[in-house]
Amino acid sequence: MSVEHPIIAVTGSSGAGTSTARRVFERIFDSLKLEAAYIPGDSFHAYDREQMRALVEKARIRGENFSHFGPGANLLDRLEKLFRDYGARGTGMVRSYLHTEAEAQEAEQPVGTFTPWTRLPPDTDVLFYEGLHGGVVTSEVNVARHVDLLIGVTPIVNLEWIQKIKRDRDERGQTVDDVTGTILRRLPDYVTYITPQFSRTDVNFQRVPLVDTSNPFVERDIPTAEESLVVISFRLNSRVEADIGKLVDGIPNAFLSRSTTVVVPGTEMEVAMEATLRPAVKRLAAARRKALKDKEKD
Repeated sequence: MSVEHPIIAVTGSSGAGTSTARRVFERIFDSLKLEAAYIPGDSFHAYDREQMRALVEKARIRGENFSHFGPGANLLDRLEKLFRDYGARGTGMVRSYLHTEAEAQEAEQPVGTFTPWTRLPPDTDVLFYEGLHGGVVTSEVNVARHVDLLIGVTPIVNLEWIQKIKRDRDERGQTVDDVTGTILRRLPDYVTYITPQFSRTDVNFQRVPLVDTSNPFVERDIPTAEESLVVISFRLNSRVEADIGKLVDGIPNAFLSRSTTVVVPGTEMEVAMEATLRPAVKRLAAARRKALKDKEKD
């Protein structure tokens, strides 16, 4: 962790709501005039799209599990090095994963591949990571120790599965059976490497549906924000240091379910995120400015 070069990480699987958190942080950075280096977690996958498909099929034939949730499919050592280098010097090596045909055409590369590694632009104020492994710890790496502010975003697991099934059917043309197979393949890595991260976060945002999601493997619509609550849980000694009473008073129909847990309507998720996280970012920015001024005096 570094006062001069702070790192903020949002961890959660695709579709969990991490993109909502990114929008909130973008607004906060813009209003505080902070230049951020944005790091998508998939840029640290170890294999391009075709390589990954081949490896998944080989693992299936052997009766093994292999997924992007686990360390074998990711360059977690390089992710930790980026965090370590940024914390020390405000720099590091990054690349991009080309999701779409438009991105691929602009880079003049095939879709599903990576751009070359390049150095981060100089003079950024904060590094912002959004992906699967912002708080991961294994026997080989400890990414979490380099993070100054760690945010977890996750729906309850049935809702997460409903969202994945809906997205993969609509956007990728897969059947429910196809997506169910993917979920089962990923589950051991999810339990081993993703879930533990939510015990290391400073604060978790968890969306909970208020409608029946008891069987996520049948065709159903994703519960709307109006049909959901968001549970905001603060870790003891959290670096967010939120005024929980003020948060409850400032959001309509919010309430405390525990002394460290606030529940808000799903429609107020972004409002609650911004109210919770803005003060923490302001403190990081103020500490950075002070450290740089003190450095100039020396």
